[in-house]
Amino acid sequence: MVIAAMLAGCAGPRLGGVGSDGAGDRPLADLLLVPDADPRVEPIRNGGANRPYQIGGVRYVPLASDVPLRESGLASWYGRKFHGRPTSIGEPYDMYAMTAAHPTMPLPSYARVRNPANGREIVVRVNDRGPFYPGRIIDLSYAAAARLDLLRAVAAVDVERLTHDDIRSGAWRRGGDARPPAPLVVDGAVFDPR
Repeated sequence: MVIAAMLAGCAGPRLGGVGSDGAGDRPLADLLLVPDADPRVEPIRNGGANRPYQIGGVRYVPLASDVPLRESGLASWYGRKFHGRPTSIGEPYDMYAMTAAHPTMPLPSYARVRNPANGREIVVRVNDRGPFYPGRIIDLSYAAAARLDLLRAVAAVDVERLTHDDIRSGAWRRGGDARPPAPLVVDGAVFDPR
């Protein structure tokens, strides 16, 4: 029952900052300085949030082992409405941390998320379930969405799960093989990640 309650909490509307799920009280400039999640090998938890579940009549079957996963689709973000509430694995959601929710990635996991429109990449810790909207593949924390310049709308991303072998070998630290990311301009200040 506890798992069902946690999953139900994650199933609510996350509309990318629309309505009551908007920005927090930290300036956007501070969010652009939040470092990526630091991948480490964490055991994939049996049961709990890694068991098959159903939301809105759709059945989800999480991956049960340390396997690679690559996908492209739409990303949304969630913020103030869920800040401090338990994630699917029971940790408090922190909208200012580099985290994400995914419907089937084993929890916890780490993933590289790339915005192909501007070349920005981040690494997030996946510790929650969602999004539960057709076409959306990942729900980013507010800080993660800010770093990718995705706060204005749902947008296309590429997602790659980092396996335990990727983390152990350091392969996840690969150099960017895409065009350099475009700088962001916030309140007249330019933030260039290069």
